[in-house]
Amino acid sequence: MNNELTAFFDRVRPAIEATLEGQLPSESTPPAEIHSAMRYSTLGAGKRIRPGLCVAAFTAYQDDWKPILPVASAVELVHSYSLIHDDLPAMDNDDLRRGKASCHKQFGEALAILAGDALLTLAFEELSRCNDFPADRILRVISVLGRAAGTCGGMIAGQVMDLEAEGKPVSADQLQNIHRSKTGALIGASVWVGAYLGGASTSDLERIAGFCDRIGLAFQVIDDILDAVGGKDRDQEKATYPALHGLEKSRAIAHHLMEDARRVIGPLGERARLLADFCDYLENRTH
Repeated sequence: MNNELTAFFDRVRPAIEATLEGQLPSESTPPAEIHSAMRYSTLGAGKRIRPGLCVAAFTAYQDDWKPILPVASAVELVHSYSLIHDDLPAMDNDDLRRGKASCHKQFGEALAILAGDALLTLAFEELSRCNDFPADRILRVISVLGRAAGTCGGMIAGQVMDLEAEGKPVSADQLQNIHRSKTGALIGASVWVGAYLGGASTSDLERIAGFCDRIGLAFQVIDDILDAVGGKDRDQEKATYPALHGLEKSRAIAHHLMEDARRVIGPLGERARLLADFCDYLENRTH
């Protein structure tokens, strides 16, 4: 992470944490146990990549980034919901998340399911409360994030396709579709809504959409590479880029996608510098 992006996260991450803290019901609010599960799974250890991308896209068009914080944090609530459900025994069956016991290991499966449901509904409740932007723009954001989380090219669609592909041969096109839906959709939506609420022009939004498509897919390809190096997914026979293409070709694919993402937003010039910096950071991350 270069100095400019580090300074950006040093400013923005505490503000995102504080916003999430305010959005989540307190542990003393009944029913206390589910609120404890929601907070346990959301606060503290996350990298905040998605809300960070949202804020970075917004600051390409606005100097004051504080109005976008509730939207960026709502994106993180959606992401946290997806992690809880992904970890469940019926899904990826992971016992650890963000360096601690996953939600279902800490609170039981039933409460984990409900905590995930609650985070998703809370995200859209919080979006409906955003008064710093015109109502029609917030409605568009709700629609975009809803689609990114849903069954028509969104996270749920990707998860269904991923489950169906376990232990079966998949084509390159099928794998790309799984990854674009399961991970890429929310990554891309995070960037797009930030630029949209920041006031990006129609032509800029078209470029941002192209950037979103590439960076979202690249993010999951890199996740696949890190999981393969760490020995994850072998027993589950998951559909991954290293399983289909091998590690070296997968690295080349990820690099090409990131290079293409930088190229797409190149005409935006200096305003897109942080987004370009994110490409470098995400490509070189180690976890």
